[in-house]
Amino acid sequence: MNYYEEIKKELLDNEVNKTVKDCSKNEYEIKKYCAVGKLLLDAGSQYGERIIKEYSERLKREIGRKYSVRYLFDIRRLYLFSKVHPVGAQLTISHYRLLFPLDDREIDYYMQQVIERNLSKRDLEAIIKSREYSRIPAETKCKLADKKRLRVEDFVKNPINIRDDSSYEAFSEKILQKLILEDIESFMKELGNSFCFIGSEYKIKIGGTYNYIDLLLFNYEYDCFVVIELKVSELKKEHIGQLQIYMNYIDRNLKKPSHDKTIGIIICRQQNKYVIKYCSDNRIIAREYNLV
Repeated sequence: MNYYEEIKKELLDNEVNKTVKDCSKNEYEIKKYCAVGKLLLDAGSQYGERIIKEYSERLKREIGRKYSVRYLFDIRRLYLFSKVHPVGAQLTISHYRLLFPLDDREIDYYMQQVIERNLSKRDLEAIIKSREYSRIPAETKCKLADKKRLRVEDFVKNPINIRDDSSYEAFSEKILQKLILEDIESFMKELGNSFCFIGSEYKIKIGGTYNYIDLLLFNYEYDCFVVIELKVSELKKEHIGQLQIYMNYIDRNLKKPSHDKTIGIIICRQQNKYVIKYCSDNRIIAREYNLV
């Protein structure tokens, strides 16, 4: 077999397909690259690794400069990758190249995130860099591995990264809230998927007194309100009581019969595992924040 001519033919077909097909062209490209990857693997086995460099030099002259030695090695790696992980139309070769260095569970997680959140290559690079997988709870990782039913709070990261481009000398809950609101979209992504912003300093009246919920969100996938309280101190038992009151108010006054029960998230400087351990309300979770 003339491996080079077969590789060149497959790559040329792919280049032509890019210009004439809009529908499923990415799926077509991945299939072509997997076919080329197998040819590269077979050629390397027969002629040695040096053949990749030779092919690269010829392909760059005859098709395009992007076919560097590294690019060809990554195409070959894509073929090997496809034997372990399903590949399809949702991810591009650029996505897969970011996934190659990761372990299997990380790969499965990030592939699913690309599909569910329609992440670009740049978006995927950002969440990998932020170590998103390592910041989801261990219980969530077990649920993902066992394909168990997930809840809205399962994907809330710990710690939650909050962007801070300021240099405040004194840090307060108002400042923490301000930083979150300045980049509310990124903050909601730290919580997981499908969140909608309802309001900040959300006013409620309990008896004759007005109270203010730091942040009120709604998750349309899990169909529930989410009450968020911000604390710049260690988690304390009185924080739990305050949050429960707010959650119960939302359940009685805003929640519709079709909605699930309200979830509560306390975002604090430092967790206290004993406070959470003895909290009887499993709708409440605590997460630390990290300024980045």
